[in-house]
Amino acid sequence: MSDKIALDIVSILPAHSHGAYTLVLGEQKGNRKLPVLIGAFEAQAIAMEIEGMKPSRPLTHDLFVQAMQAMDVEVEEVMITDLQEGIFFSRIRCKRGFDSFELDSRTSDAIALATKFKCPIYVTAKIMDEAAYDGDDSEVESADSPGRMAHEELIPGSKSHAGLESYSIEELEAMLEESIRDEDYTRAAKIRDEIKKRTA
Repeated sequence: MSDKIALDIVSILPAHSHGAYTLVLGEQKGNRKLPVLIGAFEAQAIAMEIEGMKPSRPLTHDLFVQAMQAMDVEVEEVMITDLQEGIFFSRIRCKRGFDSFELDSRTSDAIALATKFKCPIYVTAKIMDEAAYDGDDSEVESADSPGRMAHEELIPGSKSHAGLESYSIEELEAMLEESIRDEDYTRAAKIRDEIKKRTA
């Protein structure tokens, strides 16, 4: 077995941890899936890139991409290299001219950049053997999530944001923080009104 296994992004699911999501990565040549806990900001960056949506102003990952492109740096691949106490470690392999170099990175940031540079995502066979599971997303849902959530729900202005009444106060507060940070004040006002309606 090769020590380098190619992965695809399968889905993004809500996790029990406040403001966190589970990114499910699936091996391209097999049925195993690797769940990675990521933050809401990184989840939104990945979801928006998957859907081909651009924010009104550059977010952190967009700024980093612009800086790398301005310096003629290409991202060739992302590799999940280690797993320690439940935390994944990753490396971003880059190229500038004839020179290649690697950057140490959080896995969530590395995958967000991989989606923006359209580069492959890999994991070592050892980590896949230790942390992956067989089957569909139901195993992740039962362990980490009260229910499945499509990644479109992470995108500001998407239709799935219409039903704010289906979210808990804690989820609404997290969404409000994200909207303000992303300068989506129209969405923020709607979320704020929903919170006020419940707490009045």
